[in-house]
Amino acid sequence: DNFLLGGVKSFVDRFRENEANCQILLHPVNNPQAFGIAEFVDGRVARIVEKPASPPSNLAVIGIYMFDHHVFEAVEQIKPSARGELEITDTIQYLIDKGLHVRTEVLDRYWIDTGKMDDILEANHVVLQTLTPANQGQVDERTRVYEPVILEKGARVVNSVLRGPLLIGEDTEVIDSYVAPFTSISHHCRLKGVRVGGSIILEHTSIEDIHWPIEHSLIGRYVTLRGGQAVGGSYSLTLGDHSQIEMPGA
Repeated sequence: DNFLLGGVKSFVDRFRENEANCQILLHPVNNPQAFGIAEFVDGRVARIVEKPASPPSNLAVIGIYMFDHHVFEAVEQIKPSARGELEITDTIQYLIDKGLHVRTEVLDRYWIDTGKMDDILEANHVVLQTLTPANQGQVDERTRVYEPVILEKGARVVNSVLRGPLLIGEDTEVIDSYVAPFTSISHHCRLKGVRVGGSIILEHTSIEDIHWPIEHSLIGRYVTLRGGQAVGGSYSLTLGDHSQIEMPGA
């Protein structure tokens, strides 16, 4: 999975303008041994090497590709790999070997491979810093708000502290809680008696009366999390959709 700040529209537009047969996006990486790496000859891409022991460059192929109709010919001609699959790198190599125009572009913006929880949280951190504060919800007089904070339509905050950057989604309730920076709470959630920071909480999730801070966590959809004796420190959680956890009280 990939996260690319600003999306791909500008790259697609340039692909069409240049009338290339294929376009691949590249990004410099510090650990090229972990990626498919582009090898260049005379300024043109000649080969893509998967996870090379001796990388020919530090330009990783990030997994965003654009093709014209020649891709169908390539798919018909290539053979399954050792793992029994048709590989995208073999498809691109076929186009290169046929002398077709395979265009490369090095990214000029933030990108991250979001294959792990830490990467998703980092992407959330970056996006929240780019958003403009907005309040379409309701905040009572006892709540303290430290911008930048985004409250979407129907969000309701009661007797809480919001310390941005953070986002609270549509029709989400936050009651008697402390929401720390770099937290994104999706729509139709309910948080009551919670301290949370640096986390992502997805839609239709309910977290109530948690007696320890939740930090650096990724909590899925339709999760129920309640209770828990205060034992000191904080908790980092990774909870899948529809998880239900009720912790014993004191």
